[in-house]
Amino acid sequence: MFNTKRTAALIAAATGTALVLAGCSGGSSGGGGEFDPDEETTLNFAFWGNDVRAGLYDQAIDLFNEEYPNVSVQTSFLPYPDYWERRQTEAAGGGLPDVLATDISYLRQYSENGLLLDLEPYLGEQIDTGPFDEAVLGSGEVADITAGIPISTNAWGLFTNPTLLAEIGVEDFAGGDWDDYTAWIEDTTAAAEAAGVEAWGAGDWTGRIQVFELQQRAQGEELFTEDGEPNFDEDDLRDFWNQTTEQREAGAFIPQQRVEEQLPLGAFDTALTASEMTWDNFGAGYLANLGEGYPELNLIEPPVTEEGAKDLYQKAGMLLSASAGTDHGEAAAIFIDFMVNDPEVGAIFGTNRGLPASETARSSSDLSGLDAQIEEYEASIADRLGDAPPVPIVGFGNIEEEFRVLGTELMFGTVTVDEAVDRFFTEMDVALNS
Repeated sequence: MFNTKRTAALIAAATGTALVLAGCSGGSSGGGGEFDPDEETTLNFAFWGNDVRAGLYDQAIDLFNEEYPNVSVQTSFLPYPDYWERRQTEAAGGGLPDVLATDISYLRQYSENGLLLDLEPYLGEQIDTGPFDEAVLGSGEVADITAGIPISTNAWGLFTNPTLLAEIGVEDFAGGDWDDYTAWIEDTTAAAEAAGVEAWGAGDWTGRIQVFELQQRAQGEELFTEDGEPNFDEDDLRDFWNQTTEQREAGAFIPQQRVEEQLPLGAFDTALTASEMTWDNFGAGYLANLGEGYPELNLIEPPVTEEGAKDLYQKAGMLLSASAGTDHGEAAAIFIDFMVNDPEVGAIFGTNRGLPASETARSSSDLSGLDAQIEEYEASIADRLGDAPPVPIVGFGNIEEEFRVLGTELMFGTVTVDEAVDRFFTEMDVALNS
């Protein structure tokens, strides 16, 4: 049951809407309105996620209202891709929510177009910065303004489902390079078919730009230069996508049609695949969706491209920002501080939003089970952790989404690798130069 403060969730996402961002460059220092605790105030707050995360936010907002009873927080949420489509529509019309969850992929795009409030005036006052590592806090800075406050850190990892693997009769992936992982996927898919279990080893791992980034970083190359130019060419991307062409054609991966049938859930959190690479904070949502029949997950490091390479990194898993157009800048800052720093809020979320970036929230959280696994995982990959990339270029969020869409089309077989490469570079040029 959700409380009445939340507005109807899963609102219909706009389709085919281009992001038209008007306004000055750089974030706004406006925001207006000093906070009066005796005055009735309404904040609109949007985040991406599912019913599980929405329920956790309900609990956190109940705590917030114990301290600030006159602030009504109206929330809405959507799955990640639909969330950004909705924000694009709002951005074009100048109507972003007072407070919104932001991702590092979109932070520069929204900030440099004057859509996000500069939170710098509130740091050390309404927003306590003491509990943050300086480098982590700096991930929310774009062009000398503070565009967001990190909620969490996370890292790329490989989840496996030990209960499903036991049903299939296959050992967990023991590590190795990409060929080893692909072979394990093929073996798991074949074993599942032989055992009469409807399951596959994984989906096509070349469908995520983060895996391409991982392999490029292993060769000492970021995806984009400091000047925002692509640091890879058509042959690099063609070679990447061709790594799994044989397996796509042979049916080693779960068919894309079967994936689509599970939406809005994924193949991994409906126990149709035995492994999935993603950011480590996705684990809590996976477990909640899988239910009691699958009580645990394993979290291990992704396959190795080059031994000794610093290919992994910790990133701000999620940030909270305020709209430059809000009439309640100080109230928004107070709410952001509560959601990132309050120890009880940290205990409510655990690692659902990622490993808490605030030491206050993290140390007050009783991390156990999967939460403890994630904390241990991020410590275990220390030797593979390199410097995080700079805040992504303007347009990266759209580039990331186009990569994902092309990955699904490759699985459907509606495009060839050569066609996908041509289309990606065409779309990337539009995103970078529009």
